[in-house]
Amino acid sequence: LLVIVYPGALVRPQAYEWLARALATDGYRTVIPEFSFDLAVIDAGRAETLIERYGQGRRTVLAGHSLGGAMAAQYAADHPGGLAGLVLLAAYSGDSAELSTSGLPVASLVGEHDEVVNADALAAAWQRLPSDTRRVVIAGGVHSFFGRYGPQVGDGVPTVSRAVAEQQIAATLRDFLSGL
Repeated sequence: LLVIVYPGALVRPQAYEWLARALATDGYRTVIPEFSFDLAVIDAGRAETLIERYGQGRRTVLAGHSLGGAMAAQYAADHPGGLAGLVLLAAYSGDSAELSTSGLPVASLVGEHDEVVNADALAAAWQRLPSDTRRVVIAGGVHSFFGRYGPQVGDGVPTVSRAVAEQQIAATLRDFLSGL
């Protein structure tokens, strides 16, 4: 599998290297694109060229953190049948990213103490995802634990270490990806 990870808004791609390295140990090729101004919203369709360049016949899973996740969901909605799966990391699909009947395998991860993601918007967005979406709460985690970019203004207070949260995130993704 090829895994493409869209970074969160204003977050450098290097913040997700830990995840790429964790997945590489299981043989997953992971690409983390750089976006102009560190905003995936500027080029949500970027996955298309990355799939052409790095896919080499591999099935592709698109993942994204925060706003990057919303853009990944939009790409998935715009390219039905083009992906093997979608992973939303502290993210939700926007109003125009209707995936409920897509049949696309989806995993949605959110930190237990994430106060950046709007909980009401997240709950409403689940209606736009397939009914069998895997929903996982990262125990003790916060929004900024999905990437290594330091504390985020407005985020909650974690009750676990970053290392423990990253272990939970990586294990969840490995389990999800192994089932595709």
